[in-house]
Amino acid sequence: MPKFFAIKILFLSGLILIVINFSLMATTPEKPRKVIQFSGLIVTGDSLAPVPFTNIWVKNTRRGSISDFNGFFTITVRESDTLHFTAVGFKDVIYPVPDTLSSNRYSTIQLMTRDTINLPETVIYPWPTREQFRYAFLNTEIPDDDYDRAMKNLERAEMRERMQRMPLDGYSNYRYMTNQYSDRLYYAGQRPPMRIFDPFAWSQFIQAWREGKFKRQD
Repeated sequence: MPKFFAIKILFLSGLILIVINFSLMATTPEKPRKVIQFSGLIVTGDSLAPVPFTNIWVKNTRRGSISDFNGFFTITVRESDTLHFTAVGFKDVIYPVPDTLSSNRYSTIQLMTRDTINLPETVIYPWPTREQFRYAFLNTEIPDDDYDRAMKNLERAEMRERMQRMPLDGYSNYRYMTNQYSDRLYYAGQRPPMRIFDPFAWSQFIQAWREGKFKRQD
């Protein structure tokens, strides 16, 4: 029994020492990292032309920036940070910030390599399924050509209907008002004639009645 208690005491002592060691390591203050004003110029690797509007962001953070039209950028970082450069048409670049800088300002020229992006072929159909395409293909009416449409528009019935529904233009309105005004001046001071007493109008009416023009058309 005394031997068992001695082993138990040694085990508990070791466990307490381990917990104390981890506690001291956890409470040890971390060395503050230096803040650096990181600036630079982003250019292409083949022609040294500026790469405008490149995205620069610090990995594992929400901090970032973007280069201007001339490829210049500036961003605030800390030692040992990792910068990620991305631009459309160029390969991504990872740049680790050195931790041996003696100054709080640092500048560099970052080269970007052009990248060719091959997009997969995309075919867009106006019908979502083959069945709908087959139905539309079999039931589609082929439109008439220009000659057929012109002949339909020039048919007598079509022209008559358009003429009846077409409103008067400015010149026709002017002629109509002028005729009305001249008729009033012509019969000024007397009663205008009535067509009901015109023998020629009665002759035309009887002739049309004999020809069957007043029959009801279903």
